[in-house]
Amino acid sequence: MKKVKVFVTLKEGILDPQGLTTKHALESINYEGIEDVRVGKYLELKFSKDISEEKLNQMCEQVLSNPVIEDYRIEIA
Repeated sequence: MKKVKVFVTLKEGILDPQGLTTKHALESINYEGIEDVRVGKYLELKFSKDISEEKLNQMCEQVLSNPVIEDYRIEIA
């Protein structure tokens, strides 16, 4: 079984309201020095057989991320 990890994050320059809310919540309970918080998605996929990197990229671009506003990174474990 092959395990693949996919990390999806907002592109640089895209407003992250969830990250801002998290930052403000942390600051409100006295966690100091936080410059920025970015919130993303982590997906773990398990395959019964090998899958090509090309197919993984297609999955990410067509389903798992929004390529207009998000970047993704794939790790094959």
